[in-house]
Amino acid sequence: MAMQRAQLLSALLIGLSGVVALPAAANEVGRKGAEVYCFMRESGNPHNVSWDAAYARIKRQGSGLFKTSPKHAAVLITESVVTDRKTFGNCGKYLGALYSGAQIVGEEIDTDVNEGSDTRADSSSDRYSY
Repeated sequence: MAMQRAQLLSALLIGLSGVVALPAAANEVGRKGAEVYCFMRESGNPHNVSWDAAYARIKRQGSGLFKTSPKHAAVLITESVVTDRKTFGNCGKYLGALYSGAQIVGEEIDTDVNEGSDTRADSSSDRYSY
C-alpha cells in the first residue's frame, strides 16, 4: 500500500512539473518569435513579411496538440518584448502593427498623428452609414 502511494505521488509530481513547464516553454517560443519579428522590422522589412516569418517560427516551435493561433502568437511576442525591454529595445514601436490587422505588404503603417488635421470633422455625418 505504501509503495503504491509513493508511486502515485511521484507520478503526480512528474505530471505537475510538466504543467509548470508549459508557461516557460511558451515564454521561450514567444521570445524566439519576438527575436525574428523585431530583427526584421528593425532591418527595414514591412510588417507582413516580418509577421509571416515570426509566426512561422512560433508555429514550428510549438509542440502542443493544437497549433498556435495568430492572436496568441501576437500576445506571446508582445509579452516577450514588454518583459525584456533591454533585449528588444526599440521594438515596442512595432507592436501596434500586430493588432491593427495590417494586410498590405510593402507599406508601413502610418503611426504619426497629423497635428493640423481634425479627424472628427465629418464623423457625425457618417456615424451610422452602414
